[in-house]
Amino acid sequence: MSRDKILVIDDEPALREVLGMVLSRAGYEVREAASGEAGLAVFDRWGPDLVVSDLTMPGIDGLEVLRQVKVRAAQAGRDVPVILVTAYASTASAVAAVKEGAFDYVAKPFQNDELRMLVAKALAMRRLEADNARLRAELGDRYGFAQLVGTSQRMQEVYALVRRVMGTKINCLVCGESGTGKELIARSVHHGSERRHGPFVAMNCGAIPETLFESELFCYKKGAFTGAARDKLGFFAAADGGTLVHEEIGEMPLQAQVKVLRALAERKVTPVGGTDEVAVDVREVAATNRDLAAEVKAGRFREDLYYRLNVVQIDMPPLRERGDDVLTLASHFVEKFAEEYGKPVRGLTPEAQRLLRAYAYPGNVRELQNIVERAVALEGGTLVSAGALPERLHGGLAPEGGEADDEPFPETGIDLEARLASVERRYMERALVAAGGNRTQAARLLGVTFRSFRYRLIKFGLAQEGDAE
Repeated sequence: MSRDKILVIDDEPALREVLGMVLSRAGYEVREAASGEAGLAVFDRWGPDLVVSDLTMPGIDGLEVLRQVKVRAAQAGRDVPVILVTAYASTASAVAAVKEGAFDYVAKPFQNDELRMLVAKALAMRRLEADNARLRAELGDRYGFAQLVGTSQRMQEVYALVRRVMGTKINCLVCGESGTGKELIARSVHHGSERRHGPFVAMNCGAIPETLFESELFCYKKGAFTGAARDKLGFFAAADGGTLVHEEIGEMPLQAQVKVLRALAERKVTPVGGTDEVAVDVREVAATNRDLAAEVKAGRFREDLYYRLNVVQIDMPPLRERGDDVLTLASHFVEKFAEEYGKPVRGLTPEAQRLLRAYAYPGNVRELQNIVERAVALEGGTLVSAGALPERLHGGLAPEGGEADDEPFPETGIDLEARLASVERRYMERALVAAGGNRTQAARLLGVTFRSFRYRLIKFGLAQEGDAE
């Protein structure tokens, strides 16, 4: 495995030697340059993965090195982070440089561990962004995953399952909380299948009045009812030869479920006001934020339709369970909205990254997208700052600010995983009390699927025999 390459630029021989020694001992391949001009020449020839440069130098100073590195790396299709070394008196200039795109700065005299940690963090972030870009390109070309962003283990499992089903004709049920990207998965299934050249038709079952379901699904003939001034193509006929997606299938009325089951089984529909059956050939992909198995038990969803739809179930993980995908997605949205709004925003400050990573996202990816869009629109600098983020993010895990912890951050640090688990368990217990012990209702109160809720019950030792469903 090749070592990461680091270019050190400093006009002071002693400091340049110390920087080179510290980084070499940390396992990096290091080259040194005594001026900005010489450093840029080495950069062009050698192609380092990261640059550590003094801020104040005669001739081309650190700020100009930063600008040149960013331009030259972009021309080569690369992203090379720059860390600036600055005297205490010029810290303000270093902060300004971070706004210009520097990854971070370290003030003299620095601790060796501080420098090593900063370098490791910059390189890890660079690898994460490069891996995600490579994955998006690969999946976009091969599997139609171009709109899906994320490299976490949970998303890798989703990608693997989608790859296995997209080349088949079987029906799929996509489950997940609101805002997790269920429609994007449905599109990936369609675009990776032999039906990719056919229509992709999505019907939101929660947006159609019960009285109009039959006519919207199966067409209607002119004069079939008051207001039917012309023949109308229904969703099934519109998706003929392609893929029909029933979004929020759990909202579909029982009476309509019977007819959908028949249409899927017989591949025929009868228009409202007509007598002749019309053959339709569709692949069904259903999506829901409900626990359909629980809905079947409660009598709100037909069991036969459930099994017709759920040949393969694809579970979309909530954003809070996707680790650093939060920052990968945030960077993706910053780039998207900076271009859309014509803003010079190119990234996120470390504090903004920390706040985004700590938040629980009850609205999942959709909420993160809205947060970043707002931040880009409001930001006056070149990096999204903590001040541009909504107030609720400054309370960490408390989306509404009601449970934010007011105690100061301890100097010795905290066990983040234990703290998160404690908060999660507390909300589980409160939801169970509020639901009178009914686990299905408690899951709804928390906005999670019953399967996810049951997993947490076992995880925290809260599951007991005789618990109400």
